[in-house]
Amino acid sequence: MIDPSRTVALVGRPNVGKSRLFNRLCGKRMSIVHDLPGVTRDLISTEVRDDYVLLDTGGIGMELEMTPKTIATAAEDQVEFALQAASVVLFVVDVRSGITALDEMVADKLRRYGKQVLLVANKVDSEAEDAAAEDFARLGLGAPIRVSAEHGRGIHFLETALAEQLGPKPEGSATDREKRIRISLVGRPNVGKSSLGNALLDSTRLIVSDVPGTTRDSVELDLDYQKDGESIRFRLADTAGLRSKRKVGNPVEYFSNVRTQHALERSNVVFLVIDAADGVTKQDQALAGDIMDAGKAIVVVVNKYDTIQARWEEEPVSGFKNLKHFLTSYEASLRKQLFFLPDPPVLFVSALKGFKVESLLEAAAGIEASLDLQLPTGRLNRLVQELFEARAPKLVGIKRFKVFYAVQVGSRPLRLRFYCNRKERLDPTYRRYLEKGLIHEFQLKGCPVRFDLVGKEKRYAEGEGEGAPRQSREVQDQHRRRKQGDKAFEKKHPEQRKRIAQVKAAHNKGSHKRR
Repeated sequence: MIDPSRTVALVGRPNVGKSRLFNRLCGKRMSIVHDLPGVTRDLISTEVRDDYVLLDTGGIGMELEMTPKTIATAAEDQVEFALQAASVVLFVVDVRSGITALDEMVADKLRRYGKQVLLVANKVDSEAEDAAAEDFARLGLGAPIRVSAEHGRGIHFLETALAEQLGPKPEGSATDREKRIRISLVGRPNVGKSSLGNALLDSTRLIVSDVPGTTRDSVELDLDYQKDGESIRFRLADTAGLRSKRKVGNPVEYFSNVRTQHALERSNVVFLVIDAADGVTKQDQALAGDIMDAGKAIVVVVNKYDTIQARWEEEPVSGFKNLKHFLTSYEASLRKQLFFLPDPPVLFVSALKGFKVESLLEAAAGIEASLDLQLPTGRLNRLVQELFEARAPKLVGIKRFKVFYAVQVGSRPLRLRFYCNRKERLDPTYRRYLEKGLIHEFQLKGCPVRFDLVGKEKRYAEGEGEGAPRQSREVQDQHRRRKQGDKAFEKKHPEQRKRIAQVKAAHNKGSHKRR
């Protein structure tokens, strides 16, 4: 992990180009860029060239007419956090807007902190704007570094000045980073993902708000979990609440969904967060399907357990002995609605109360240990045979699906190759039966299983063999005409048919006597 002292924070009022500069410095599109002020709401972080941690803040002086007051207040707190955590601050100003009262207030705050500050004059795309940048020197933070984040102008000079402030690059950061278990929180908007992230981090690292859709970017942070004297290292990603495609109302929400999909693809273990009061919705099922399509291990987290407990204490649900009995039934119903998942762990937690939050990390560590499991080929084939004997696949035509040999060919996700008779004979229900049998036997709860089917080649070409369709009367008549010529359709006299029958009977009788 990179030394925390090598942390750089981008600060400035909304819409001065902090997110675009962030993307330019880290070399990839991580922060959402849009012309609307206040698009960046969370503290986004990334490691740049294994050298330093770069932070993109939520913006200072968020305009309340476009962002709810609670979010603006929270974003202000994020700037305070960034200033406390960073060793170098990049104060970004907009040359085109000139010095504003808010810029002067920010500059005053930066001087009070006594941080190393580089004044960055952004949007310098012409000679006139180059000359206008000189005016920002009166903020008392030194000569401005002129850049254009959109076109890449002046970025090299900024990187050189930043390297001088940070000092020599330390060694050994990449190895530490690779050992971390990448986990992510995925779910509908306002199910409590950020609250769970905060409970895990025990800090105000993420913005938490009751307004759906607060987290617009995918936020990543490293954390270490101590268990039995051993340190288990994680990298946590809190994603924006995924919306269905029909509900994505503007480009900002579209790019939020894209960032979330990328965070999902980079994860080792994904927590599907469900609201305890709402239960499993169609959107939850769709998200679970996306996680399976990505081939990621999954843990189902039922958040807001405290609401269930409070309602039970007020008015117990009839038909259940106690709360434990109700939760057992709740879990059974949840698993039935998410029947296509690989029997994942189901955790009841409360981010608000901190109830069993650490069980998420314990579950992730357990699943991570199973992701690289190598299955013994002999034991695998015996299990497949036992599963077929316990429950035979259904008939397809006149034959059943059959596996001759099975072998593991990959991991993350677990991939098994089945050499079978006809791969089209494996129906989805029997596929799930085989998957669940394998998961139960090898303790692979939450780990997806993929089958590569290698079937035998068809014996007959299309339209031939036992499965060929019956030919029409016209086609049959054509064959008879080619074979018998003009006599093909002559009617035989009854006496002639009688003599033919007698000859055949005599022939058959003689054959029996010789035997």
